[in-house]
Amino acid sequence: MSIVPDLFSYRQYWAKRFGVAPVLPMSREDMDALGWDSCDIILVTGDAYVDHPSFGMALIGRLLEAQGFRVGIISQPDWRDTTEFMKLGRPNLFFGVTAGNMDSMVNRYTSDRRIRHDDAYTPDGAGGKRPDRSVVVYAQRVREACKGVPVIIGGIEASLRRIAHFDYWSEKVRRSILPDSKADMLLYGNAERAIVELAHRLAKGEKISEIRDIRGSAFMTTEIPEGWTVIDSTDIDQPGRIDAHPDPYAQQTDCATKAGETTNIVQFTPRTRKLDRSKTVIRLPSYDQVLEDRVYYAHASRVFHLETNPGNARALIQRHGKRDVWLNPPPVPLSTPELDRLYAFPYTRKPHPAYGKAKLPAWEMIRFSINIMRGCFGGCTFCSITEHEGRIIQSRSEDSIIKEIEAIRDNVPGFTGNISDLGGPTANMYRLKCKSEKIEAACRRLSCVYPDICTNMSTDQRPLIKLYRRARKVSGVKRILIASGLRYDLAVQSPEYVKELVSHHVGGYLKIAPEHTESGPLSKMMKPGIGVYDKFKQMFEKYSREAGKEQYLIPYFISAHPGTTDEDMLQLALWLKQNNFRLDQVQGFLPTPLAIASAMYHTGKNPLRKISRESETVSSPKGIKQRRLHKAFLRYHDANNWPLLREALKKMGRADLIGNGKRHLVPSWQPQGTGDRNETERRSKKQRKATGNRKKTIRKKTTKKKTAQRKGAHR
Repeated sequence: MSIVPDLFSYRQYWAKRFGVAPVLPMSREDMDALGWDSCDIILVTGDAYVDHPSFGMALIGRLLEAQGFRVGIISQPDWRDTTEFMKLGRPNLFFGVTAGNMDSMVNRYTSDRRIRHDDAYTPDGAGGKRPDRSVVVYAQRVREACKGVPVIIGGIEASLRRIAHFDYWSEKVRRSILPDSKADMLLYGNAERAIVELAHRLAKGEKISEIRDIRGSAFMTTEIPEGWTVIDSTDIDQPGRIDAHPDPYAQQTDCATKAGETTNIVQFTPRTRKLDRSKTVIRLPSYDQVLEDRVYYAHASRVFHLETNPGNARALIQRHGKRDVWLNPPPVPLSTPELDRLYAFPYTRKPHPAYGKAKLPAWEMIRFSINIMRGCFGGCTFCSITEHEGRIIQSRSEDSIIKEIEAIRDNVPGFTGNISDLGGPTANMYRLKCKSEKIEAACRRLSCVYPDICTNMSTDQRPLIKLYRRARKVSGVKRILIASGLRYDLAVQSPEYVKELVSHHVGGYLKIAPEHTESGPLSKMMKPGIGVYDKFKQMFEKYSREAGKEQYLIPYFISAHPGTTDEDMLQLALWLKQNNFRLDQVQGFLPTPLAIASAMYHTGKNPLRKISRESETVSSPKGIKQRRLHKAFLRYHDANNWPLLREALKKMGRADLIGNGKRHLVPSWQPQGTGDRNETERRSKKQRKATGNRKKTIRKKTTKKKTAQRKGAHR
């Protein structure tokens, strides 16, 4: 892995003389109070500004402030008015644009493409305060309002759209977000290193068009720099007929699942001709190719994911019209001391005073929680964490976490002694890493825990246990809860950890995500079999009894995931009934850009294995009726779903599951006011309303016509 300068080793910019702002300014009045005549950097975000490290703009803003820059924030601007983007004036260096902590499309629409009417990142939870595809819209408005100033885009929305990608909301392949937004540069992933280096280089007078070597950056270009070697991605993984071509993924690597075994999921064979990897770029199929050919799309997805390890990833390019999108390798992860300093900035840990007494649901949710690490090596194909944060775990020190607990105790209003979470993307990956830095730098596995936990991956939970015990002893803290998702296949490797968790950190219920029970969909998710869940459940119940506590597991499952059949959902429903689970909420699969499962959904191919015209096909539930059916199986106990389930069971030849006994899935009778009758009443009401509207329209047109005729006759 490349040696990079410490994040805080740069000489501070001259504006450091202004000192630390109590809160980053959002208006000219705020700037005047600080004695600023201008901002060096202005950050535009789709979220309300909360000065808390869990909010991306606060963390990046405070980081840039620590480098000596004057940073202003434009929060949730009215995108229909360019003057909104000039309220802090013209920045001296650049605009940074993000949609916020969430992708704007995921924030706005459900998995069934229905509009959400609330937004947790907006004051009082009001919906509609940000545009669809916020990054594109904001970047274009900034360009219109302030010509000539560099525009840098980032955050999760930009990260997940850095190359051509399938867009679920329009059901088509869209271009990289770079040409659509007309931004000068995209910084993907956790971009602290990239944005600090970029800011200092721009401050020294370098032109944005000449800065082309920052890791974790992407930009548009028309030429390949001198000294670089271009490899076509089809030389690495050739789509099409390959009978005479050896499988390049069959070679054993140091990171095999078990000694003496190989896996055909993510292995890679190096080229016979030795090349300088730091000067090698892989050409992916062009936008036009992946638009027209789904095999090429699946192939591009596979190659893209193979080039995500910071230790061995090469640059990527993809043609868009007459220009290329160029992606530099991923950023080098932060060290523990660097991460500690990020969380030690003087955050107020509150919403900006401009919001007054308005409530911010997202802040209410996390104000007593602490992020102890970032990254995830689970590799779940439906999840976007890996594409954004990477697989290498970056952990904070114990001292840093304890100091934050004390800061919450002393400074956050409403604290009653309960910390709601010590976690991150995964609750129990704190300080877990590969046993060998050399192997880690060479590894190309997409998951360190699938199909089995890699023998080179440490599963030592003692540092996390030690942290829990120390956190519980902090004066003024009554209870520490764990609310982040638990990786139970890791947890069962340490009975001591499960005992510690269950005895002290579960508030009656523990959320856990088996996602499914059947091997078909689980293999497409890269999730462990349900047997591992059963083992964890036994341990959970045993240690709950020993602690004298009545506690329950709340399992989460996904409906309509690629590779899932109606029969799979039926078996899951039977398992739920057998285990007396009645789910209140159901997660429908939502294909997010760049995710491997999204490539399966769009292409019908499996990028976890070698791609060819004849390779494994993956079916996906796509029609609204089938997606509704899969959700109905998860909520088999809801009477409104019984008519749909009865119809499906009869078609599947499983009418034996319809009846009034314990062995039946749904009863043969229907409560009044539910199911078809309820749906019929709803449709009738909707039809009556539509008919009434049509009649009103006809009357208006008739009235206008008669009025016009009378006026014509009079004239």
